[in-house]
Order: sequence, then structure tokens, then C-alpha cells
Amino acid sequence: MKKTIALIAHNSRKTDLLNWAKVNLNLLRDHNLIGTSNTSRLINDMLDLDVKPFGHGPSGGDIILAAKILQGEVHKVIFFIDAETPHGHEHDIQTLIRTAVINNIPIALNRASADLVILENV
Repeated sequence: MKKTIALIAHNSRKTDLLNWAKVNLNLLRDHNLIGTSNTSRLINDMLDLDVKPFGHGPSGGDIILAAKILQGEVHKVIFFIDAETPHGHEHDIQTLIRTAVINNIPIALNRASADLVILENV
């Protein structure tokens, strides 16, 4: 069974996620991929991947992803966050992170942890 991985990045980290995805292209192809609308569009436009969009992060996308985790639809989350900039939807981001942690879903918040999560066969 293919695992579903969510790919998300704050605006200032989208290029970092794109570069990471390029390096891990072959591994990512073995999974079902979903992402917030802007992140999925960027990855789909730049790489030969099919990332299905599920919503815009600041407009409830983080909450949609948390719900998908609760429904057992997401197995891993790669979320390149910008920890230096305040976000208006910070509460939603914390809800997403908390939901992943409580439900034992691997969540990577930077490149180093993303490298570990993509290699893990969980």
C-alpha cells in the first residue's frame, strides 16, 4: 500500500522544499502526495510529480490536513516552516503539529528531519 505524504512550506521556505523534493524525487514517486494549494502547484510545475492540492494554508489548509490525519488519510508530513516570521494562522499550525504528534504521525519541520522521515518505512 502506498503511503500518503503531505508536502507543505511557508512562502519563504518553498524553494527549500522544492530543492529537497528534487533530491528525493525517486523516493517521493513511490508515495501518494498531497499539499497545500500553492506548494502543490509549485512542485507540480517544476517537477514531474503529481501533488494533489487540498487547500491554502492560511485559509484553513492546516486544519484540513489535521482532519486528514485524524481520518487516517495521511502517514507522513513534511512541513518546511518559517520559524522566524510570525504567521496569522499560527494557531492552525500548532493544531496541525499537535494533531500529528498525538496521532504518532512523523512530521518533519526542516530539511534534516525531512531526510529522516522520507527514508523511514513507517
